[in-house]
Amino acid sequence: MAVKKDKRLVVVESPTKAKTIRGFLPAGYVVAASMGHVRDLPESATEIPPKYKGQEWARLGVNVDDSFEPLYVVPAGKRKIVAELKALLKDAGELIVATDEDREGESIGWHLVQVLEPKVPVTRIVFHEITPEAIRQALATPRQIDEDLVRAQETRRILDRLVGYTVSPLLWKKISTGLSAGRVQSVAVRLLVRRERERRAFRNATYWDLKATLLRGITPFGAVLTMVGGKRVATGRDFDENTGQLKSRDVVLLGEEDARSLQERLRASEWKVGETEEKPTVRRPYPPFTTSTLQQEANRKLRLSARDTMRVAQRLYEEGHITYMRTDSVHLSDQAIKASRSRIEGLYGKEFLSPSPRQFTTKSKGAQEAHEAIRPAGTEMRTVDELRLAGVERALYDLIWKRTVASQMAEARLTYLTATIEADGATFRASGKRIDFPGFFRAYVEGSDDPDAALEDREEPLPPLNRGDALGLRNLEAVSHTTQPPARYTEATLVKTLEAEGIGRPSTYASIIGTVIDRGYVERVSNQLVPTFTAFAVTGLLERNFPSLVDTHFTARMEEELDEIAEGDAQWLPYLKQFFLGPDGLDETVKRGQESIDPREASTVTLEGCPARVRIGRFGPFVEMESDGATVTASIPDGIAPADLSDEQVEQLVRQKAEGPDILGTDPATNEPIYLLQGRFGPYVQRGQAPEGSKEKPKRASLPKGMNPTNATLEVALRLLSLPRTLGVHPETGKEIQANAGRFGPYVVHDGDFRSLAKDDDLYTVELPRALELLKQPKGGRGQRAAIEPLRTLGAHPADGEPVLLFEGRYGPYVKHGAVNASLPKGVGPDEVTLEQAVPLLAERALAAPAPKRGAKRGAPAAKKPAPKTPVKKAADTADGAAKKPAARKPASKTASSARTAAAKTTARTAGSKAASARSGAKKK
Repeated sequence: MAVKKDKRLVVVESPTKAKTIRGFLPAGYVVAASMGHVRDLPESATEIPPKYKGQEWARLGVNVDDSFEPLYVVPAGKRKIVAELKALLKDAGELIVATDEDREGESIGWHLVQVLEPKVPVTRIVFHEITPEAIRQALATPRQIDEDLVRAQETRRILDRLVGYTVSPLLWKKISTGLSAGRVQSVAVRLLVRRERERRAFRNATYWDLKATLLRGITPFGAVLTMVGGKRVATGRDFDENTGQLKSRDVVLLGEEDARSLQERLRASEWKVGETEEKPTVRRPYPPFTTSTLQQEANRKLRLSARDTMRVAQRLYEEGHITYMRTDSVHLSDQAIKASRSRIEGLYGKEFLSPSPRQFTTKSKGAQEAHEAIRPAGTEMRTVDELRLAGVERALYDLIWKRTVASQMAEARLTYLTATIEADGATFRASGKRIDFPGFFRAYVEGSDDPDAALEDREEPLPPLNRGDALGLRNLEAVSHTTQPPARYTEATLVKTLEAEGIGRPSTYASIIGTVIDRGYVERVSNQLVPTFTAFAVTGLLERNFPSLVDTHFTARMEEELDEIAEGDAQWLPYLKQFFLGPDGLDETVKRGQESIDPREASTVTLEGCPARVRIGRFGPFVEMESDGATVTASIPDGIAPADLSDEQVEQLVRQKAEGPDILGTDPATNEPIYLLQGRFGPYVQRGQAPEGSKEKPKRASLPKGMNPTNATLEVALRLLSLPRTLGVHPETGKEIQANAGRFGPYVVHDGDFRSLAKDDDLYTVELPRALELLKQPKGGRGQRAAIEPLRTLGAHPADGEPVLLFEGRYGPYVKHGAVNASLPKGVGPDEVTLEQAVPLLAERALAAPAPKRGAKRGAPAAKKPAPKTPVKKAADTADGAAKKPAARKPASKTASSARTAAAKTTARTAGSKAASARSGAKKK
């Protein structure tokens, strides 16, 4: 007789989500985490089952010869999890798949069922928020796994794999190892490259105008020149945004002489008011956040990357604070609208409520209206203070709360004020703004991509002005303007463009941007995304040989096809066959490229107006040009963007390489020459040369940031080379105190204890008494990390007895021992971690080799590894299906990192062997 099994196994993706849901379920439910996908395409040749290793298609993980059948494997790291889930399933009478409600979650659930092979009923539940009400509703309305969604996600995965694993090896062969291509990644990179090309082609133009400060009675206000002699004066909008040149000749273009002449004439003129106008308008609140708008606004206001935004939002969702964060819908549930309106009335008053509940309609194609926008979870719309959130979680939740609440608030009513001012044939314009009723401005004002833009909720009043009023002139200034090239993309503007073009899906934008940065195609500089020379070379090759792969319309149409497959309106197999195996399909195009693409041409970057060729070499980009009948090459220093590489820089690089470095003079103390050189990281000075065969390096010092190398003198160089200065020894410890310059400015240091110098301290003259005075002061301020109190002490480290401390960091809790920090595994909270769990984590972190830096030092030999027999042996999937050769791991240095402490080495063998089991145990908890 069969034993009745009353337990029900609920499977979710993460331990945090499992822990939150567990508290909402009655007895008899067992909740477990799959830790994401339990099955996927093979990432390396070692994962390919032996019976398939001889097959040509196995390197792709997709049998392109047999209906594009994917080869799924359970990765080694997931086998234990699968075994644990199977063991739990043996005691269960039902399997409930509760993975996320999007296509990825549907796919994870389908793979779970395929791997676990349950002999009991299987149901699928979905919920948009992790609250008791939402979980009860989901359990009451189960469904089956949606095969169309699964098939669409599988097709997307296969497409990404085919692009990444066929085109990337071509890039390795023709340009450089370690490069990658991707179905969406490569289009995103091309957008950045095209903008950089526009910036290089741009030519600055200068125009002038006048700015007057006028008085109405005693009240000052500003006005700007708009017309002279009845003809409009040129402004920034009259210049072409791509070339910087004047678009129309039907305007007055003022030069400096014209502007100053007009300035002198008008100073003695009478000023009076011409026409005035008041134009009332209303501003409506923005819709609640979608994935893409949340990423954009978090980047503008919080300076968070898309990847960090999604990481924090994931944590907020799994902890039950916000609704599901991967959505393209702006729809709000009735309970969310009711909760928002209740909060508005309580916090701001009835007059700040919209007259009726406001519902928004999603305009993006393929949006899923069954989903909700991102909003605070639950029915109470709890504030950030009520949840007691801190750090970046607090900031992001507050943004989501304000945007949601503002969507149900009254419109803001404003009046725009304008007045024309006449003075001796010249017309000026004064403008202002009056806020008649702030409405939703009380809760939320959207950020702007224009740093000079005025905030909407700021009043800009004008004094009462009537036609014919006489005005006084306080000041009249001639102002010069220079047209600026198109702004580089930020993460916010790139996400906005990708969404507008229909490229990719909002849920993938964070991983796409993270991938192109990790691959070295893009550098993030002051929130701008700057493409590298490598990005130019790869984009050029793809444009010439695979134009459809980097065409925005082609990629957008691909997304539409995938949406149609998800909706059951299109067949997946004919689409894949046409894309990959057609006469002009990807497979045939790659084969032609293997034969026809010239590696030298592929690795050469053409820059408009550049006197030299730019090429991508093994150790990075370099310029190549003829000089005195010989070909001279010179490395391009890091930090120079393609649009900013000037003729003067190229000539200087080539000249220094051909003639040798500039000599600034001789050091009077050592009688050695002082050289001015250009390196990968910018200009620097150097004392003497290392003796031939010696491993000792000569003393070097970088020029201060922003300093022009032409201003470097012998005196400047000697001062730079004098650092660090030893000021003396500490009277209590007998250890040296030094003064030096660092990332956050000049400082003094004693035994690892740093203090920044004050503004009136001189780095080159500060003495020991002043240093001792600074070291007595508590840490804090610019360049000094304020002391952070640990959450608690876990205990003494078994190797040296030093304490193991638990801290809360920007990206979550971590443990610290000496100089070694280790993040807690996902799902292990700060209240749960123990010393036994922390020790192996620290040991593993201490022995981990540092991540290889992009662009290793030029001239340094790369670590050699056997060439792969097939690309899959060194290919690793990205979120976009791109393949990349992993860099060789370097052995850990014995002296370079304080993380290689004696204590860590002592416990490495014992603690390291326990790391896997400890992490597994932590995840279970």
